[in-house]
Amino acid sequence: MKKQHTTILTASLAGILLLGSLAAAGCGNSGSAATDDLTKVTLNEVAHSIFYAPQYVAIENGYFAEEGIDLELVTGFGADKTMTAVLSGEADIGFMGSESSIYVYSQNPDDYIVNFAQLTQRAGNFLVARQPMADFEWVDLKSKDILGGRKGGMPQMVFEYILKKHNLDPATDMNIDQSIDFGSTAAAFSGGQGDFTVEFEPGASTLEKEGKGYVVASLGVDSGYVPYTAYSAKQSYLNAHPEIIQGFTNALQKGMDYVQSHTPAEIAKVIAPQFAETDLEDITTIVTRYYEQDTWKNNLIFEKRSFELLQDILAEAGELGERVPYEKLVTTEYAEKAAGK
Repeated sequence: MKKQHTTILTASLAGILLLGSLAAAGCGNSGSAATDDLTKVTLNEVAHSIFYAPQYVAIENGYFAEEGIDLELVTGFGADKTMTAVLSGEADIGFMGSESSIYVYSQNPDDYIVNFAQLTQRAGNFLVARQPMADFEWVDLKSKDILGGRKGGMPQMVFEYILKKHNLDPATDMNIDQSIDFGSTAAAFSGGQGDFTVEFEPGASTLEKEGKGYVVASLGVDSGYVPYTAYSAKQSYLNAHPEIIQGFTNALQKGMDYVQSHTPAEIAKVIAPQFAETDLEDITTIVTRYYEQDTWKNNLIFEKRSFELLQDILAEAGELGERVPYEKLVTTEYAEKAAGK
């Protein structure tokens, strides 16, 4: 059994977390129309990725149906698009970096977005070098060319946070190329650009498999516990449908319980239908990598210290105009009930 731990509407976030193996489940009308005794709920996810394994376990094992929910999954392909879908009512629930809710708080004061469940507690990207570096240290990035992420997005902000922890200045100590479309950095690196690249899965594993890159560090490990992704909804939806939010959170908790008590191979087999274009062996490799770095929480409670750390990271990156009270943008009641607390 895995060891358990307790621990935007802005254009700058257009490429957040665009991980590999993207697959949309199709679009449809949002809302709470009953279908065969189930309530239809539209979830817009920022990307379709193995990084979010507990969610797909909940889908494939029928946990949402058990909670009376007919889940329609739509991939937003970017936090800005996911947030737009939630704000417009096209989606009932959004799944993205919780910094998005901070960015739009002042823009939507009458019906702002509230985070009610946290899924991942570590960054999901990795530093890839051209050659194996068994003794890699972050200072090795000095004067190097690095393919990075978009300004204002969690991948880039966490990367810069780590660099600063190691007394490196992202602006002067290295050259970080932020001009490449998210999801295209692995291909650019494979084509000869950069000395290092920051990659999500399956980009990192693909580069290794092709012998064109080698993972030398995990941003998830080196940044520590960070509230990387969370589920959120408008206040009006939370107030009108608390039973749906509770059922949704219960289903996710069941998925979280499953990944905490099963092996990477077992998890990979369950979620494989969600990633039909990826070999089961590759899915298992990626799940193992995330599993071993303690990516997923054992509950969905979004704790205050995590929210404050997030704001610290935003402030260091120059992306935080004004700090927002935790109590405004986070509710833990649904996650606490789901966890039996």
